Amino acid sequence: MSGIVNFGHQSTKVKQLSDIISHDIMLGKYETDSSLPSINCLSKTYKVSRDTVFKAFSDLREKGIIDSTPGKGYYVINRKKNILLLLDEYSAFKNTLYNSFVKNLSQSYRVDLWFHQYNERIFNTIMKDSIGKYNYYVVMNFDNEKFSPLLNKITPSRLLLLDFGKFEKGSYSYICQDFDKAFYDALVQLSDMICKYRKIVFLFPENSMHPKSSIACFNMFCNDYDIVSEVVNGEEIEAVEKDVVYVVIKQTDVVDIIKKSRLEGLACGKDFGLIAYNETPAYEVIDVGITSLSIDWKAMGVKAARFITEGGSIKEYLSTDVHIRKSV
Repeated sequence: MSGIVNFGHQSTKVKQLSDIISHDIMLGKYETDSSLPSINCLSKTYKVSRDTVFKAFSDLREKGIIDSTPGKGYYVINRKKNILLLLDEYSAFKNTLYNSFVKNLSQSYRVDLWFHQYNERIFNTIMKDSIGKYNYYVVMNFDNEKFSPLLNKITPSRLLLLDFGKFEKGSYSYICQDFDKAFYDALVQLSDMICKYRKIVFLFPENSMHPKSSIACFNMFCNDYDIVSEVVNGEEIEAVEKDVVYVVIKQTDVVDIIKKSRLEGLACGKDFGLIAYNETPAYEVIDVGITSLSIDWKAMGVKAARFITEGGSIKEYLSTDVHIRKSV
């Protein structure tokens, strides 16, 4: 990047110049161990003071991107490929995704992990501050049906969308899960077990960011199989009912139901049933083992890393697998 730059007011000139030089290094304009232009040269190129250039160099040096020696001036020491991994919120299965992702990347990649907590304002702040600073962007959108226009500013070959994706994705690559038909099909796989109970309850907290379209698919399944059903929107149930099978989204609700059932003297898998969304290692050992419906989060991490290392486009909806245990 060269020529006059119209520095904005969103941050200091030092930070903006530091970002410009870092971006040029990231894109390969300056190779590792190659000398950077002199302070006088950059001062004239960008129409800023020598002090601004010096402070920008100092910032990059503190970050370990450049260094300096007498007689050689400033030079590049780190040209790692930078990746923004922006996830919705921390959970055990997101940890599985992250570990799988970084494990399948070489040491020439550096991953910055952020969480937006399904908050559009936080999402926008992170994205606005990140665009142009990374080689690749691996992003979970803040909404399953609303595509953020900020993502249109990223070159399609550098952006991978994860998990959510019930919106027009255009030329962007994605690895998503289907919260509708795949959910219905998973319940169908368990229909013989579910039909042993007098009723099925879908615990769907009102403030949950899980796509609400799943409720329609749940109701469709219950109608198709003539099963008495109920959707509970409260944060938690008051008591566990006998001969009822519960479908829950949050892992904390799994624990809450198990605790309450023990106080009431009810045995999981015999007196009531329990099905959880999103597989975690804990479900193998909680109580009698918790049946779960889940995509393969480890596979998502592997595929996301492959998008980074091998390039090319990927457009895939992962299958929802049923992990049958003794809770139903």
